[in-house]
Amino acid sequence: MSSGKEKFKPLAAWAAVCFFWGTTYLAIRVGLETLPPTLFAGLRFLTAGVLLFVIVRAWTHSARLPKGREWFDQVIIGLALLGVGNGLVVWAEQWVPSGPAALLVATSPFWVMGLERTLREGERLQGRAIAGLLIGFGGLALLVAPNLYGTTGAGASYLWGMLALQAACASWSVGSVYAKHHPTGVAPLMGAAIQMLVAGAAMTLIGVALGEWNELHFSTRSLSAFAYLIVFGSIVAYGSYTYAVQKLPLSLVSTYSYINPVIAVLLGWLILSEPLGWRVMTAMLVILCGVMMVKSGRGRLRKDAARKSSLAKEEGKVLRAA
Repeated sequence: MSSGKEKFKPLAAWAAVCFFWGTTYLAIRVGLETLPPTLFAGLRFLTAGVLLFVIVRAWTHSARLPKGREWFDQVIIGLALLGVGNGLVVWAEQWVPSGPAALLVATSPFWVMGLERTLREGERLQGRAIAGLLIGFGGLALLVAPNLYGTTGAGASYLWGMLALQAACASWSVGSVYAKHHPTGVAPLMGAAIQMLVAGAAMTLIGVALGEWNELHFSTRSLSAFAYLIVFGSIVAYGSYTYAVQKLPLSLVSTYSYINPVIAVLLGWLILSEPLGWRVMTAMLVILCGVMMVKSGRGRLRKDAARKSSLAKEEGKVLRAA
């Protein structure tokens, strides 16, 4: 019985990531009905960071704070992932519906692929990854182009929102690649709490400087969305993600990026009456197909590199033995 429960827990955590992170786009859109974007995002992460920090310190007494250079790394990661990455998503959703916003964010693997290519000299891109990139951008064009007619009004606002979402993807990818190449000895949940506190404090200060404090007004709906994002979007979902990564193959855990946009699109249609016609559905399928091809191409490249490295080590052993 205990073995069955141990197998069920990681899968339940993965399912929580797939669902809750998919619902955050809707919650952001609802919160923006009365909350200014920068303070909305800043206060969310500041509150979630404090709560998560207290939880981690209470439950895991051995979870230490960063030391020396680790503080710098945590600040960079927090600002890139949450401050700029998530902050721009909130800003963009003032004009871009939650479903299309989630689909645009799903293109983050394209940015990661490009960034890793610049950091690794001589690494070639597989044809599958390049084809996926082209297919994904075709889906983006199908999704975005009809909403960009005109240079004023809704068309211009949508354009700015779309550009902000791509900047958010770029910043999230920079933070992800930086975190991968600068690992620390800080426990994942403690690191998440520090990153939330850093990003939350930065965005809150910016929001106050922009005069958003005078615009801060909680309605019943926006307060509910704010609380939901703190508890389920930040603490529960991120904690579940950390647990799932430790217990399940990364190839399985990473499939959340295909499920989140589908949930966001369906919820936006059901609750906020966002359009869900053939164009949005087709664009969603094309974009997710492109993302899948890019991810599988990068996975094959990593396997080839590992195999070559293993062969090189074996050849070295033979030469030393000779």
